[in-house]
Amino acid sequence: MTVSDSDRLHSQLARYEDMFRGYRMEIVEGNIVMSPLRPFHNETIVRLWTQLEAQLGQEWAFISDVAIPFSEDFEFCPGLALIPAAEKNRNLTAYAPDLIELAIEVVSPSSVRNDYEVKNKQYAARGIPNYLIFDPMKGHLVTLWNPGPDGYLGRDTYPYGGKATVETKLGRLAIDTDRLPVDPESRPQP
Repeated sequence: MTVSDSDRLHSQLARYEDMFRGYRMEIVEGNIVMSPLRPFHNETIVRLWTQLEAQLGQEWAFISDVAIPFSEDFEFCPGLALIPAAEKNRNLTAYAPDLIELAIEVVSPSSVRNDYEVKNKQYAARGIPNYLIFDPMKGHLVTLWNPGPDGYLGRDTYPYGGKATVETKLGRLAIDTDRLPVDPESRPQP
């Protein structure tokens, strides 16, 4: 994907952002998808960012809800994406998916299919080494690794309430899930 393609894709979303404040927008399967933002989404992102940033070297940095154009039909805005700090410091409106070492999504009621199915396939097909799904509705973390053309081949699920360790090419990352929010309105799901 060229820079001009990236800019063009992002501009499709940029013209709507001011019209729909409080919504996260992405292009999924060629459609603009809007998800209302909830406090638990932001709280999860902030707590994870703080925990993980302290474990990484200065050569790595997080971006949050910034456009990652995959193709004309897919432009994602991961809750958190770990990229080289030098790239983050360019302060762009869109970044190439090939820069992402770790992608993190926080599930909301309207993003279940996209986070668990669509992004699983798209992130893996682009070779993003690790994908983490934090689900406040189910109260668990799903870690995905070993990307393949149809999705990730490795998967573990950790209930919130303890520590999870994620093996990455950058080393082990420890995540304390004790203080991550769980939606009190959610029904337990199998």
